[in-house]
Amino acid sequence: MAYKSLDSISVSDIEALGISSTTAENLFKQVSDIITNHGAATPESWNRISNNVLNPDLPFSFHQMMYYGCFKDFGPDPPAWLPDSGSAGLTNVGKLLEKRGNEFLGSLYVDPISSFSAFQVFSVSNPEVYWKTVLDEMDVSFAVPPECILREDSHMLNPGGQWLPGAYVNPAKNCLMLNSKRSLGDTVIRWRDEGNDDLPVCSMTLEELRKEVWLVAYALDTLGLAKGSAIAIDMPMNVKSVVIYLAIVLAGYVVVSIADSFAPLEISTRLKISQAKAIFTQDHIIRGDKVIPLYSRVVDAQSPMAVVVPAKDSNLSIKLRDGDISWQDFLNKVDNLRGNEFSAVEQPVEAYTNILFSSGTTGEPKAIPWTNATPFKAAADAWCHMDIRRGDIVSWPTNLGWMMGPWLVYASLLNGACIALYNGSPIGSGFAKFVQDAKVTMLGVIPSIVRTWKSTNCTAGYDWSTIRCFGSTGEASNVDEYLWLMGRACYRPIIEYCGGTEIGGAFVTGSLLQSQSLAAFSTPTMGCSLFILGSDGYPIPHNAPGMGELALGSLIFGASSSLLNGDHYKVYYKGMPVWKGKILRRHGDVFEHTSRGYYHAHGRSDDTMNLGGIKVSSVELERICNAVDSTILETAAIGVPPSQGGPERLVIAVVFKNPDSTTDLEQLRKTFNSAVQKKLNPLFRVSHVVPLPSLPRTATNKVMRRILRQQFVQQEQNSKL
Repeated sequence: MAYKSLDSISVSDIEALGISSTTAENLFKQVSDIITNHGAATPESWNRISNNVLNPDLPFSFHQMMYYGCFKDFGPDPPAWLPDSGSAGLTNVGKLLEKRGNEFLGSLYVDPISSFSAFQVFSVSNPEVYWKTVLDEMDVSFAVPPECILREDSHMLNPGGQWLPGAYVNPAKNCLMLNSKRSLGDTVIRWRDEGNDDLPVCSMTLEELRKEVWLVAYALDTLGLAKGSAIAIDMPMNVKSVVIYLAIVLAGYVVVSIADSFAPLEISTRLKISQAKAIFTQDHIIRGDKVIPLYSRVVDAQSPMAVVVPAKDSNLSIKLRDGDISWQDFLNKVDNLRGNEFSAVEQPVEAYTNILFSSGTTGEPKAIPWTNATPFKAAADAWCHMDIRRGDIVSWPTNLGWMMGPWLVYASLLNGACIALYNGSPIGSGFAKFVQDAKVTMLGVIPSIVRTWKSTNCTAGYDWSTIRCFGSTGEASNVDEYLWLMGRACYRPIIEYCGGTEIGGAFVTGSLLQSQSLAAFSTPTMGCSLFILGSDGYPIPHNAPGMGELALGSLIFGASSSLLNGDHYKVYYKGMPVWKGKILRRHGDVFEHTSRGYYHAHGRSDDTMNLGGIKVSSVELERICNAVDSTILETAAIGVPPSQGGPERLVIAVVFKNPDSTTDLEQLRKTFNSAVQKKLNPLFRVSHVVPLPSLPRTATNKVMRRILRQQFVQQEQNSKL
């Protein structure tokens, strides 16, 4: 749709959007006054309009008219949100820079907003100073302090270096201990169960959380497992799963993260790779009127001994396998210790604390261990980029099976904030009401959730004015949908956040000290350096615009240095270019650096795709699709982004054994859907099935999925001409 410039919009144009004459005239006058004072096409005009004119009750079409009218001739990356010196000085980083900016940056320091980019460069070139400062700001407590912050490997055997060498620490203990960021009476978890949407929000204080975690930690020790043993969690993200997570880490065991949506085969694969000795699960999951079995899937996965938690606070309604134990019986073993402090198991910083999984380009998921340092990377990102601090209430619909689940726990608790958990579907009005009632201040999303909110208008009538900022991760976002999202909360900024399980957080994101453009990243994360590789395989100049495969500087605090089932060096470093004597770290996404200094993600450069925020390899999908019908010779799975931006769609290219096959492609798509959802993930959906006489291949017989992706996109474009 073509939009008029702001100074060309009339009262009748506004009325045409369904706005009454009186309101239209008032809006027109307000906008005209802003144009007179600040111009018709300036960022400051949009800043004034978004803050003083627009509100959630006005039609979104009017929001679009204002945004696109203001930036009609602006070009790429118009700023949807601008920082101001007053609020910037109140952020975590703003306070730090006002206090120590001259010390860090010398003559380069001007003020928090002007000097933020210089501070980011400083964080990379001075890791000793930066990370010591941030760990001190977060009041991190070590049982044995580190000998230094970073010890580099001059022989490049470990390109990522050794962080906090010699330190002993327990991240869960740091979440629970008293310091300047928290007191016993602080509320640290707020929650509500779906269906109880008209009841008051439940809450738990730090004192109550500590007692719950201590009790579970004592009960864990009755299982007789050696310290360092792996214990899986396959549960929804609720209060009990958070307590279990913290207790496993506090007691010196290793969490194995398994998403509650996984089919038995995927559960079994992760249990075997991690060599888990026990698993915590629920009898079932309740979503609205649906009761979804969970324990039965764990049984079908031939899991080790299971501790089974009831979905409701009542006795289990199912019969357990021999050797499994109910949650109540598990806790009853140590009921006499209730209220007694559990002595945290302090371990070397390089010890594993969590095993998570990320699909690679083979059929088996990569098993990525988080060390005791990784939680502090997650919390530091939140401290700096989302500005999470004491008094904040942080909600992010996720699961402990994905990195954002543990991230949410550490990002909130290590910064003295409160976790807000909705035990139900995040795509309905119940969740929208919970955000209002829990007074959420930082709301995390994935774009597909926002798309559903927008299409169903389920947030209408709810007050989200307590939100200070949004976070977004998992998949590519869409400008219109995120403009709509900002409008629900009086145009608070959206901090795009892109990283990976192996990073423990992000490598590129946004900041409350920088202008934020929709569907774009404004800065590398603190402590991270980004490189866009040119056609020759080497980095283009840092300040130059361009597009190519993304590489990372190798020295990233908290990032992975090993894989349980792979060669870490081969996966992340082998064949990568050397820059200033240091080998770069492979990431695999295609990124664009724009002329205005923003970054845009353009999907994977390898054979991994992102479906609804979940990374999955083509090989995993193809293995399932190849087996659904005897007429199929082979398939190729590709992720294709929509032309207007947004999450990738799953397209399956099919080669039939008989070139003259008359197979019903729509029925085949449904069959693929059923198989993928049953055997891999119920959240995945096949968008299109495309028949081909053969698949394009390299000279070494590798399928060129990139070529298929380009062909499909071109075919779509041609069909619209």
